[in-house]
Amino acid sequence: MTLSRFVAHRSPELVFLGTRGYTEIRTRRHRRHSATLVRYRGRSVMIDCGKDWMGRVAELQPDAIVLTHAHPDHAGGLGPEVECPVYAPKATWARVATAAGDRRVLPARSPTRIAGILFEAFPVEHSLLAPAVGYRVTAGRARFFYVPDVARIPHRREALGAIHLYVGDGATLTRPLLRRRGSRLIGHAPIATQLAWCGRERVPAAIFTHCGTGILAADGRRLAARLRAMGRERGVEAGIARDGLRIVVGAPALDGRPLLEQSTCRNAS
Repeated sequence: MTLSRFVAHRSPELVFLGTRGYTEIRTRRHRRHSATLVRYRGRSVMIDCGKDWMGRVAELQPDAIVLTHAHPDHAGGLGPEVECPVYAPKATWARVATAAGDRRVLPARSPTRIAGILFEAFPVEHSLLAPAVGYRVTAGRARFFYVPDVARIPHRREALGAIHLYVGDGATLTRPLLRRRGSRLIGHAPIATQLAWCGRERVPAAIFTHCGTGILAADGRRLAARLRAMGRERGVEAGIARDGLRIVVGAPALDGRPLLEQSTCRNAS
């Protein structure tokens, strides 16, 4: 069976449409705001739709869009041409100013089937003005957690338990971009901290999107080698996503290769 047929019939595929965070820097590997397409059994759901995607959603033809929060690099691309249903928590819709015709509320901690894929929203700490969630996503037997902006996951064990892949916040490698407001954290946990979360919850693989300035400016090969070493220390296969990257989630290892080495890179849009 070819990989493409395996994806179509057995396991979901993640297509990283964009992997750039809210920064002016663009590179060949990280050109557009972070957004990911989840494909499963002939249907697809787009997670986030930042300003870079204004006027481009129709080309992708998703069956639905799901938002993690209301910041412009995650919700600023919702223009009048978006005809598919758009799902988000109530607190996110209260702060989204751009147009979206078919708005649907996604309750927290209530698994909801969207285009044949199950999404469960877990509130996370990131911003007080734009409350964020991460999504525990289930398609068939495959499970992954998607959280492109995060300072802390309050219910981490429930969010990350028995998942095949963690897709996290690539704002910074080791330097925390955090501050406190009372008991809450605001900002971005470094990749090192997120790998520690994955290690504690026995998540086998993690890949990072929403890449910040330090990641974009780094030497790609050295960064990848350092990240792999950091992951090995915690028992986690780790990598950085790039625009156009495709990953099969939950598939058995092909030819003995780890999950992140099975990925392909093709034009995603």
